[in-house]
Amino acid sequence: MGNYRLVFLSLVTLAALVFASSASAGEVHLSVAASLKEVIDELADGFARNNPGVTFRKNFGASGALAKQVENGAPVDIFISANLEWMEYLKNKGVTDKATVATFAYNSLVFAGDPALKVRGMSDLPRLARIAIGSPKSVPAGAYAGEAIKRAGLEKQLSHKLVMARDVRDCLMYAERGEVAGAFVYRTDAMQASAAKILFTVPQSLYPEVTYPMALTVAGAANRDAASFFKYLRGDVARETLRKYGFALK
Repeated sequence: MGNYRLVFLSLVTLAALVFASSASAGEVHLSVAASLKEVIDELADGFARNNPGVTFRKNFGASGALAKQVENGAPVDIFISANLEWMEYLKNKGVTDKATVATFAYNSLVFAGDPALKVRGMSDLPRLARIAIGSPKSVPAGAYAGEAIKRAGLEKQLSHKLVMARDVRDCLMYAERGEVAGAFVYRTDAMQASAAKILFTVPQSLYPEVTYPMALTVAGAANRDAASFFKYLRGDVARETLRKYGFALK
């Protein structure tokens, strides 16, 4: 009986040590719109340098796909979307801490492609053979672009020319490789391109303002390190980093 008691106590002690180890690991799980990758990588690295016990688990992608993952129980402490709709979706599901929802940054939509093309505006697009666009159902950049195409009265003319991509970075990749004549992407993405260049800026009157809302999840609000990093994302260092990468602030 004594041996069993000893084994039991040993297992309890081991479990406590494992729990303590995981609790002190300081992991922060981020689910972030693909267009913010460089910004978040830089900010997370800077925060980790000043907080050695904190490590980040980052997931970048289309906001809609990320929101669905959060809804289905993926471990996420902070969610940053590229539009208001997917943040509202998670708020309605009761997944986010509603009190923490805030605007992180703003962006604008451009059309990027081969600089040799003589494309100066939406009315020139029907002349092109293939155009990349993020899948509107899950990619905010695609939804913004789809709205712009609709308001410009080009839906029928472009419907058979659109190549759907899983996120805005894939759109840019298609344009960079020459697989499409051009792509609807954010200005900040186009600024990092090498082969593709901004051919024109999509008029703001054709689509809603590109807004990046962020929030702690319910689980994230209980994570001290996540809450601390969230505060960091609202500070001066984050604002300077966003400006460096071309994002707009108010």
